Amino acid sequence: MASQVTHSLYTAAQVRELDRRTLAEIEDGFELMRRAAAAAYAALRRHWPRARSLCVLCGSGNNAGDGYVIAALAVGDGLDVQLVALRDPAELKNDAARAFEMARKAGLEATPWRHGTTLIGEVIVDALLGTGLGGDVREPYRSAVEAINARQLPVLAVDVPSGLSADTGAVLGVAVEASVTVTFIADKFGLHTGAAADHVGELIVEPLGVDTAQHADLAPVAERLEASIVAEALPARRRGSHKGDFGHVLVIGGAPGLGGAALLASQAAARLGAGKVSLATAPEHVGASLMRTPEVMARGVRGVPDVAPLLSTADVIVIGPGLGQGAWGQGLLQVALEAGKPLVIDADGLNLLVRHWPEARRDDWLLTPHPGEAGCLLGIGGGEVQADRLAAIHQLQQRRGGVTVLKGAGSLIAGPQGIGVCTYGNPGMASGGMGDVLSGLLGALVAQGLALETAARVGTVLHAQAADAAARESGERGLLAGDLACYARSLANP
Repeated sequence: MASQVTHSLYTAAQVRELDRRTLAEIEDGFELMRRAAAAAYAALRRHWPRARSLCVLCGSGNNAGDGYVIAALAVGDGLDVQLVALRDPAELKNDAARAFEMARKAGLEATPWRHGTTLIGEVIVDALLGTGLGGDVREPYRSAVEAINARQLPVLAVDVPSGLSADTGAVLGVAVEASVTVTFIADKFGLHTGAAADHVGELIVEPLGVDTAQHADLAPVAERLEASIVAEALPARRRGSHKGDFGHVLVIGGAPGLGGAALLASQAAARLGAGKVSLATAPEHVGASLMRTPEVMARGVRGVPDVAPLLSTADVIVIGPGLGQGAWGQGLLQVALEAGKPLVIDADGLNLLVRHWPEARRDDWLLTPHPGEAGCLLGIGGGEVQADRLAAIHQLQQRRGGVTVLKGAGSLIAGPQGIGVCTYGNPGMASGGMGDVLSGLLGALVAQGLALETAARVGTVLHAQAADAAARESGERGLLAGDLACYARSLANP
């Protein structure tokens, strides 16, 4: 993928290695600490220019050092500062000790943290725990994090919100809910997926003069996908185009009593520009499809013989929305798997794979599980998936082949090119049918000639951005999956 449509993400260990290499070059660790603290303090002043008082909580190591320098800078700027130490400053070493001495010379005294300490200030600075946290947050840090969150004041997190894993995006027992996070040297994967959405706030990346491009041996673990990926993949159409140029999507789903999901998927495929869209669904849902989207060629199917003629004309098959897990759905999935066409499999299609094709692996399918479905595919719980989404999607792609989209906050896309992260979307998407719309969008993109992995990346971003556009217009609460198709169409036609 072209560099202008992605942004590299690294592990905490990789960033520590970049830090080590930088220190070896400049031979002044305290200077790098001063740069980091100055960048964080500048961000604080930009976001809260009227603030006249701060509460700075410092732990140990370089993260604490950053906090002590920030406190000194704030005092020099005329602000009142409450400085709270979770570790005795006399125990600090090297650059962190120099940072505390800078704060002391600025006239500050560190108040030892005790349970029940009142945090005073208009803005709180979290400099408690850095990226090296390996397990759950323990006392006294746990109570300090809880106190920060209880105050419900603006919070600036230094490098990473304390308690949030920089590698996985999981909360390690408890984590600071920051308003702004300023992270240093390179962006971290865990700031963009899973629970990170509720803890990072606005993210600012300060490279501190480090150029990651000069360290090609440290390959990023993922790429954050930018909005420009959509326009790059969907150029203007030639004036002489006809519907045959843009492919034929066949949506299979909507078992008796489960028609809505398949209708949402087929309409989304049509709205995103597939040349033709067919829907194979239970006969009782055909009328609803004709009323909703008459452009979709809906066919009532009672079983495998009815769908066979449709398979030969399709360029891509979307199967799973409302498919059910009974004999009707199982039979249709079996013939779809045997059709030799690219597949987008979601929802009940994934559950049927687990039950009847547990070892199936192929290169021409795109699987779109949410965490619960991903857990079933891997034989683990959904909570385990969320605890390490990166590891989960790696395992899914390795076991099942093709391309996988692991849905949720910070959706992940895994394929031969690596891992992509979609950071768009909003809580309004927590409603039924959103995944069905995504399946339809993905099918339309594959039909129009995009490779599976490109379609997965573009479609996931487009789906999330459509939800963001809908939320900006009418709010998040009450956002329906059916709202997204028209917004996706607009975004695909800039």
